[in-house]
Amino acid sequence: MVSKKKAAEMIDVMEELFPDAHCELNFKNEFELVLAVLLSAQTTDKSVNKLTATLFEKYKTPQDYLNVTLEELEQDIKTIGLYRSKAKNIQALCRLLLEEYNGVVPNTFEELVKLPGVGRKTANVVLSVGFDVPRIAVDTHVDRISKRLGFAKADDTVLDVEHKLMRLIKEERWSKSHHLMIFFGRYHCTAKNPKCETCPLFTSCKEGKRLIKKAK
Repeated sequence: MVSKKKAAEMIDVMEELFPDAHCELNFKNEFELVLAVLLSAQTTDKSVNKLTATLFEKYKTPQDYLNVTLEELEQDIKTIGLYRSKAKNIQALCRLLLEEYNGVVPNTFEELVKLPGVGRKTANVVLSVGFDVPRIAVDTHVDRISKRLGFAKADDTVLDVEHKLMRLIKEERWSKSHHLMIFFGRYHCTAKNPKCETCPLFTSCKEGKRLIKKAK
């Protein structure tokens, strides 16, 4: 694994590449944020934003989502993957918000993960983006980048990756680093056909080192 100093240097490079890295989901409040992140599972942010542009106009409050049938809500979100299970989770989440939290999204990890459809990653995103709490949410991009650059091992679980990143990166940089790694993975070090030829971290990358060794 890389050192804290090396990790900081690599995060600095990512920040030079993507100084405006941020959450690309569109939302106006914490309630819309938690729904947008829930909807984004196995779906691109672009697809979610296209959907929520109309969804968030039709439904404003948790009660609004409960005033329609499950079938109607399914039809409203059917353009994205897993829409049936997501519709079910949305209504269950809204019901719990009204019953336990007066319709307000809670601001602790323990309470967030009790909400239907909200797992560790979603809770961390909501805390970081919605409540400005330092967190590192490990999605597919963060997981891939962490393993390619040596922040974590290839067989580490998502939880392993999260804990290792938290140890390597200063707490005040957790939230920003999360977005930097997502942008780096989404637009540069992609899952397929990464831009190795122009990558400033090529010699630090597991794949880069393999290619360099192969070329010798």
